[in-house]
Amino acid sequence: MTKLLLSLHVLAAIVAVGPVTVAASMFPPAARRSGDDGAGTGTVALLHRICRVYAGLGLAVPLLGFATAAAMGVLGSGWLITSMALTAAAAGVLVAFVLPRQSELLEQLDAGQPVDRSGTAQLAMFTGVFNLLWATVTVLMIVRPGSTTGA
Repeated sequence: MTKLLLSLHVLAAIVAVGPVTVAASMFPPAARRSGDDGAGTGTVALLHRICRVYAGLGLAVPLLGFATAAAMGVLGSGWLITSMALTAAAAGVLVAFVLPRQSELLEQLDAGQPVDRSGTAQLAMFTGVFNLLWATVTVLMIVRPGSTTGA
């Protein structure tokens, strides 16, 4: 059962978190281009939708991770607690800063208003923080300090 849970956890991370990190990273430059040349907002709207939908699917990652950790008996491990805290922080950044700012920029573009470059720069910063948090969680999941695997 542990191998199945771990496999589902890793697959969920790849399938759900991967698209969010890529689409969120692509959003600020796409919004700038869309605002600069007056082009349609189709790409920007699609990137925002990918972020929203896959963020919802991404809820499976910590749920499956918690179930896997419980099955492995490592719920009290420091690396896991740190990973859970960083995962919560990443989710918080996504929900509180990335998605709302994407919505604001998309509304500006839909209204034909110029896109504020400082707004896209700020969004890029929040996206970078989100991605850095997930990269750190990934490294912790692989290295697992104190692991008995010797990795």
